[in-house]
Amino acid sequence: MIPWLKRLRAAFGASFLFLVCLVYFTQGFRSFVWTAVSYQLKDRLKLSPSSSQFVFSIAFFPWSIKPLYGIVSDCIPIKGRKRVPYLVIATVLSLVPWLILGLNATLRSSKWNLMTFLTVQNLGSAMADVVVDAMIAEAARRERATFAGDLQSISWFSMALGGICGSLSGGYALTNLQIHTIFLLFSVLPSIQLLSCGLVEEKSVTVDSKVLPEFYDSSSVDGVNGNSSFLDEDSFSEKKPNISMLRRKKSSKGGKKKRVTGKGQIAEKVDSLPSRWFHSLKAATFSLCHAFKQPLILRPMAWFFLAHVSIPNLSTVMFYYQTEFLSLEASFLGTARVVGWLGLMLGTFVYNQYLKTMKLRRILMLSHVGLSFLGLLDMVLVSRVNLTYGISDRIMVLCGSALSDAINQFKFMPFLILSGQLCPPGIEGTLFALFMSINNLGSTLGSFVGAGLASALNISSGSFDNLSLGIAIQVLCTFIPVGFLFLIPKEVTGVSA
Repeated sequence: MIPWLKRLRAAFGASFLFLVCLVYFTQGFRSFVWTAVSYQLKDRLKLSPSSSQFVFSIAFFPWSIKPLYGIVSDCIPIKGRKRVPYLVIATVLSLVPWLILGLNATLRSSKWNLMTFLTVQNLGSAMADVVVDAMIAEAARRERATFAGDLQSISWFSMALGGICGSLSGGYALTNLQIHTIFLLFSVLPSIQLLSCGLVEEKSVTVDSKVLPEFYDSSSVDGVNGNSSFLDEDSFSEKKPNISMLRRKKSSKGGKKKRVTGKGQIAEKVDSLPSRWFHSLKAATFSLCHAFKQPLILRPMAWFFLAHVSIPNLSTVMFYYQTEFLSLEASFLGTARVVGWLGLMLGTFVYNQYLKTMKLRRILMLSHVGLSFLGLLDMVLVSRVNLTYGISDRIMVLCGSALSDAINQFKFMPFLILSGQLCPPGIEGTLFALFMSINNLGSTLGSFVGAGLASALNISSGSFDNLSLGIAIQVLCTFIPVGFLFLIPKEVTGVSA
């Protein structure tokens, strides 16, 4: 066994490691089933590229509200546990839609029904992602962060492995299996994940001391000024004496909080559990919003949001073009996605080795120059100029897939680094989830913009005459975020705040 993996097993337990790896492997393996969804929308439902892009945009919206799941699981425990019960709920939400769509031909043949079930499935997947991230953070904190890097490494490795396996097997499955069979086959992974939840033990925490911090006076709570530690269990144990003292003070004034009912019964005015949940949620949300409104945090996040919204996403349109006009097989597109995953890994390696000391403004500017170059490659492919020089369509698609994921990783790594540097102590997990949600929301809105552009240019299945114009507009829009790079801190690099 690999030494560092052996240390992780000894520190966290085999069942915990298995569950973490399984969840992230499943997240990567989703390419297996979502490729089938693309073909279901195109071939069975006969949707136009803009309509398919609209369905995907709605279906992936749950990834844009990830902080909501984190706040709810932090503040409202289920039978004293904050993680495993929510992971069970998330797994059920991600499992049931695939079973229903696989077994019911009527539901998967309706655009609106299919979109609804896909949205529920993404709700479960996004919630599972947040809960497992929180479990990793808590596990690393218990070990004084000794293995935090190793846990993140094994998580990314599991997701990349799942992505490669899903892309390879997805293309083969589409060639040899029915789409409903692919839906049912994929449901095996969430089923195993559901069973694995029962193998992980989570200590039950008491409501009084560790789960629901009581915010009796919002004006005096440290949490509302951005220094809250409501996500930190250790801080709850430190504040326990203060909470007890507050209770003793309240009990000494108990005579003022009693009333006589019509039947002469004495009722004590105490906060109900739902009320305490509400106050805890309110304080957590207020603390998060207060921290996010700080200019040092708001300005960079506004740039990353703008960088997605201002560029029309034409990926679904290009999928239609590659499958209908270029007649590329599903198995080849699966191979292209594998090349994309390898490009992502290469981009991560190159960034860590050579670009960490470069200023983030420069990296982001070069990334957008690279994205505009990729747009030009798409224009070459659509205009068929590549054939003039003897370059096949398959080579163009493979190169485009690899370069696209690598360059997007150059853009995503600064986002991760800057997010980590900007998060104030105590609310790192939830605020980081908010950052990721902003990134996801920007991508979703960018897809809406792409769908609108495709519709305006009358790009439809079998009609790609204006696709070159759409790509040209996309290339021009790529330079819009460059004009707003002043929102990114000037001197920040990958190794310094």
